[in-house]
Amino acid sequence: MNPEVSTSYDPLLVALSFAFAVIGSFVALTAASRLSPGNGRPSLINLATIGIALGGVGVWSMHFIGMLALNMDVGSSYSMIETLASLAVVVVATSLTVAYAAKSPDNLVRLAIAGSLLGMSVVVMHYLGMFGLKFNGYIRWDYGIVVLSMVIAIVAATAALWLAFNSPTLLRRFAASLAMGVAVCAMHYTGMYAAEFICTTENRVAIPQGPGYVSAFRLPSLVIVSTVLMVALLGMHQFFQGLVAKTSRDASRAMRSAR
Repeated sequence: MNPEVSTSYDPLLVALSFAFAVIGSFVALTAASRLSPGNGRPSLINLATIGIALGGVGVWSMHFIGMLALNMDVGSSYSMIETLASLAVVVVATSLTVAYAAKSPDNLVRLAIAGSLLGMSVVVMHYLGMFGLKFNGYIRWDYGIVVLSMVIAIVAATAALWLAFNSPTLLRRFAASLAMGVAVCAMHYTGMYAAEFICTTENRVAIPQGPGYVSAFRLPSLVIVSTVLMVALLGMHQFFQGLVAKTSRDASRAMRSAR
């Protein structure tokens, strides 16, 4: 028996993971554009939107779609404890670090600190999510590549925070979202490249069972449906928030003109 697990990637799911990274980044950048210091203290709703959009959709959903794109010749399942914990880590960390950076977005030291913390939260999310992948064997790591994935995560997170406060126009926001999609995917697939899967059982197709385990065959629909719902809700929130802001500006201009 060859202990090494044969792996390949589904190109459609890889493309879908990139699309989720871009969409999540775009919604987050739209929400972040309303966090300028002149707008007062950041609202909890906008911070939650950024956390869910960038952390939940752009990073976490991208990660799990990318994991599901990995085809292995062994049975596998996912532990919901590690899976949901990784989601909570990245959503909370994204909201907190953006709030910290928003207090003084022109302060490069503050931006670097926030970017490093956000990048490491992405690293924790990624490897916690991989720890949640259960199969009859273990993962052998190339730690040099693991460190490289950490560097990519920190650089990407710092760039994301800078872009969040420097993408005022729709075109620049879209271009920034594409750049973020590339960066997030680069971190994820670099981290995946660091892993070599080793099978330790004769029955390679046996699916690990346990409390809170979900078969890898069922997880794609759960992740995709929940992500689409998150994107729809966040998109509607940002649309109506922009509509309210535009109505308020128009009313203010009308009042000034009437004086």
